[in-house]
Amino acid sequence: MKFYLIDDDRNILNVLKRIITDRGLGTICGCAQNGRDSLEDFEREKPDIVIVDVLMPEMDGISLVQKAKPLLPNTAFIMLSQVSSKDMIASAYEAGAEFFIQKPVNSVEVENVIRKVQDSLNMQRTMQKVQNIFMTDMNAPMGENLAATGNDLISQEAVASIKTILQRLGIIGDTGSKDILAITEYLISHHEQMEETTLSELCGKFSSSPKSMEQRIRRAANAGLVNLAHLGIEDYGNDIFVEYSNTLYNFEQVRREMDFIRGKGEKHGNVKIKNFLNSLVSYSMERREYLL
Repeated sequence: MKFYLIDDDRNILNVLKRIITDRGLGTICGCAQNGRDSLEDFEREKPDIVIVDVLMPEMDGISLVQKAKPLLPNTAFIMLSQVSSKDMIASAYEAGAEFFIQKPVNSVEVENVIRKVQDSLNMQRTMQKVQNIFMTDMNAPMGENLAATGNDLISQEAVASIKTILQRLGIIGDTGSKDILAITEYLISHHEQMEETTLSELCGKFSSSPKSMEQRIRRAANAGLVNLAHLGIEDYGNDIFVEYSNTLYNFEQVRREMDFIRGKGEKHGNVKIKNFLNSLVSYSMERREYLL
């Protein structure tokens, strides 16, 4: 992957270059000591990951991310900061940052964060490919062979992957988790997405009371949101919080739930159930691509 580094401290830039290069994390496509210069480079270089200092002259890191996101919608942004204010971290996440690295820079932390961001990028790119994969002609010879010899294995791996996610969200014991597994397994095996149907229609395939099944699914997904919000309140850097607060859920809604829990807001966060189920399917697709 290609990296672009921005920090007004040249020593920090040199340290980051060495870590990325020596540990085989990717290649450096550009560096800058202020945000304005980097904006001119972005469209030409199209980096996969941008590492940017929060506090810089002329343009701070959060402002840079806000301006850069429309130019680089598929790029991940990592923020460098000596400040650990939760409000500032929240503002950075809302602007589009993926992770934080605390200064002084530690090589082990830098590598761990970069690898997590690379995993997140791969996940997002998998999600973008899902529709194309679902539309692949499964009647072609290769598809027939796969259906005959590998569909069961793929389905088993997919269900195991989704179970792991539900467990990490703390809802695997919820009644609705079984319904979620049934729906997602159906979507995977029939090569469908939620855009092609409604949750009510899908629930009707499994239950004589589809409304009750739908309510169980929504309650379980909402319980996952609440659990995620609690994790974020305890630690914004929690791996589970960072991974799922902007994929399975919408970060703004997770933040709203956090504010409600802390008594700073009057409304709960909302769950976009179609996005939640599609994202679960997308996670399982990573395993499917591996098996293919």
